[in-house]
Amino acid sequence: MNSKYFAFFAILITAVSFSCSKKTLPVTNTTAVVNTNADATKKVVVKKKVREVVPKVITVNDLSAKKTVDGRLYYDLEGRRYWRNKIDGKYYLYNKGMYKNDAFKPD
Repeated sequence: MNSKYFAFFAILITAVSFSCSKKTLPVTNTTAVVNTNADATKKVVVKKKVREVVPKVITVNDLSAKKTVDGRLYYDLEGRRYWRNKIDGKYYLYNKGMYKNDAFKPD
């Protein structure tokens, strides 16, 4: 009876270990093959990813912005954080220079 349980657990562990080891990679580039001549010469066309343009400055209503514990306003847009400038009221994309600028410091 113990050998049946041992065989069952051995098969179960083997199946789980092999099922977890499979790796899949996403396709990053799409290729198309175009036949240009009857000589079977092929031309490969590769489409590149288009980089989206990220705005450096946005204008947001202060009611839709969120507030931190120290009182600064920020707005999250598509995974990027914009901080409110106290002087002109616009929201600027985060950068390291904000720590030195008085317009971004809390009151």
